[in-house]
Amino acid sequence: MLDCAGRRLDLSTPIIMGVINTTPDSFFDGGRLHRNNQLDLDRALRMAAAMIDDGAAIVDIGGESTRPGATAISLSQEIDRVLPLVEKITAELDVIVSVDTSSGELMSAAAAAGAGFINDIRALSRDGALQAAAATGLPVCLMHMQGCPATMQEAPVYDDVVAAVGHYLETRVSACEKAGIDRRQLILDPGFGFGKTVQHNLQLLQGLPRLARIGLPMLVGLSRKSLIGTLIGRDVDERLPASLGLAVLAVERGAGIVRTHDVAATADAVAMTTALHGIDD
Repeated sequence: MLDCAGRRLDLSTPIIMGVINTTPDSFFDGGRLHRNNQLDLDRALRMAAAMIDDGAAIVDIGGESTRPGATAISLSQEIDRVLPLVEKITAELDVIVSVDTSSGELMSAAAAAGAGFINDIRALSRDGALQAAAATGLPVCLMHMQGCPATMQEAPVYDDVVAAVGHYLETRVSACEKAGIDRRQLILDPGFGFGKTVQHNLQLLQGLPRLARIGLPMLVGLSRKSLIGTLIGRDVDERLPASLGLAVLAVERGAGIVRTHDVAATADAVAMTTALHGIDD
């Protein structure tokens, strides 16, 4: 059970995290929430409300593009994209809001605005992030990434990707505990697509039970990712069936949170998988 700023998040069965990207160059929605180069807050609020109706327990809001080859943005740009939407959703909707950021400043501001979860692709490795996250008291998802978004897919190499990811995440868990973050508030994300080849991603998916031995909940994000296009030749808007298959495989291998662009379909697929797990042999 996670304490998300006073809201309880029960992970005894897998839950759904819906994705809202406030970036104008999102790989999936392509900035569909923007109008005249500005984020349309009312449209984004309606998207969040629809996700809740469709079964999302968490809505994850990010303002930094982290697709392969993405360039960095300023902190002020990221805050301007994310914070107004966090404020609007927490004020008007009954849902746990996650902030997808590596910035300690935005973590603090989002927590003050009512966010209940921190999702950091850099696993609190930026200066000040550990201290900021600890001060919020919020659950934190620590993700593995080899390199940075601008270069991570150029030539990723591992001797054993599952072992390398597990070792890195364990070191970050230790750093969090030393900074005063309760271990019971930590979640792990192997970072599919972040500095991994297609083969690495498949090995990670197969090896999720090994990562589960760390003893913490796992968040998995495979929704519409490029490995689907590489494996079966589907464009982004044609990847829903394969995304659902990957979500089911991840849940069967221990994932507790499934991060997705397609909440309704993924929630149904996960619910059916969970129902099967509840059948006595």
